[in-house]
Amino acid sequence: MLLCDIGNTSYHFYDGVHEKKEDAATFDPRTLKEKVYYICVNPAVLQKLSPLANWVNLERHVDRSRYYETMGIDRIMACEAIKSGIIIDAGSAITVDKVQDGRFMGGFIYPGVRAMEQTYKNISSALDYSFNYKVDLDKMPKNSQDAISYGYLKPLQAEVLSHNTELILTGGDASKLACVFPRATIDELLLFGGMQKIIQRAKLC
Repeated sequence: MLLCDIGNTSYHFYDGVHEKKEDAATFDPRTLKEKVYYICVNPAVLQKLSPLANWVNLERHVDRSRYYETMGIDRIMACEAIKSGIIIDAGSAITVDKVQDGRFMGGFIYPGVRAMEQTYKNISSALDYSFNYKVDLDKMPKNSQDAISYGYLKPLQAEVLSHNTELILTGGDASKLACVFPRATIDELLLFGGMQKIIQRAKLC
């Protein structure tokens, strides 16, 4: 079974053992003849895939009534993957979604690491720092780098921990946020777990 999570910049393939990525701008999906089960947040790629019979769009098999109308399919698949807990997906944006007993309870979107670092830089060159993920979030900072790090990380940590539930980190910056959430589990293949559940539920193979 070949699964594919398509974002704005890449095709992320997983066959149950191995994973690989292809550039979204240059990869030709017609080169694959086997059946591919996919999700896609890239409108241009979605248009390319629609006439290809061997590419199966799993979004069509999701019960969207369990979520809100404009929620991204990538977030939905992550939620489908777990029974209970909070998913922190640290990508271009940081999305935080809560699932309890298989039900989506809500979530929020937070600026991603690079977006927020750029925001501080745009305010003043004196704030052009990368975040210190090991900053002590139990003490008010006394230097600029720690001050912006605290301002960015403390509200996120406080809100997430207030729910007192299992935490799952995924996405490209998951390892950075592991310092902020040391008890969290990192699962880079979380979306694929949700995709597999949808395939089984819809009896697609």
